[in-house]
Amino acid sequence: MRDLRFRRAARTSVLGTAALIAALSLTACQSSDPAPAAYDAEAPASQKPAEDTSAAPAADTGTDTDTDKGTAGNTGTSGSGSGTAKDSGSTAQKPAAAKQQGSKDSSTSLPTCTDANTKLTVTSVPRPVNHMLLTVTNTGSKACYAYSYPFLKFGGAQSVPQVFEESKPQAVVTLSPGQSAYAGIRTSAADGSGTGGYSTKDLAVGFQDASAGSAGRMVSVPLGKETYVDSTLAVTYWQTGMEDALMY
Repeated sequence: MRDLRFRRAARTSVLGTAALIAALSLTACQSSDPAPAAYDAEAPASQKPAEDTSAAPAADTGTDTDTDKGTAGNTGTSGSGSGTAKDSGSTAQKPAAAKQQGSKDSSTSLPTCTDANTKLTVTSVPRPVNHMLLTVTNTGSKACYAYSYPFLKFGGAQSVPQVFEESKPQAVVTLSPGQSAYAGIRTSAADGSGTGGYSTKDLAVGFQDASAGSAGRMVSVPLGKETYVDSTLAVTYWQTGMEDALMY
């Protein structure tokens, strides 16, 4: 009987011990594995996950990146600014230089007066004696330059006549559409001192360019009657007024 009681008591003790161990194990598991939501809400900042702690290096990296960018930006801005200023200065100077050259070389900014954009007429005048007046009129739609003096060829002459150098104007004569310029022609000496004289009804007139070369074609200009010319034949530079053309 005593043995039976002892066995029952031992069994009860084992079962109680097992139950106690199970309860302790359950309590330990519950206390060491709290819910993640409760941890995030209640845990102090020092116990936050490592990913929050890594935010500081990320911020440092960002700061370094910004610093690098700022340094690079400053260097780039400085280099770009210098390059831009140079290019811009260079770019700004090119149009200015081109404009300045255009103003200096204004003689090439308009076309040359030639047979293509003008009309020529010649008339005899009573004073001075043995003189004629050659008129050129701009018939084009743009202004043109009447350079130097006209080339003249009376009859079968092999060369152009001499020019009155003292009649050279200070600037090239510019003819707007419809405007005229004039050249005086001394056909022969009034005192008969000229030599190699001959009479002709034919006159051809040519134009000069900026380089004193021939421009366009020689134009036949009717004289209307026979005109006597000799070795004193001479012509003036193109003038803006009739009086200036006939004073030589």
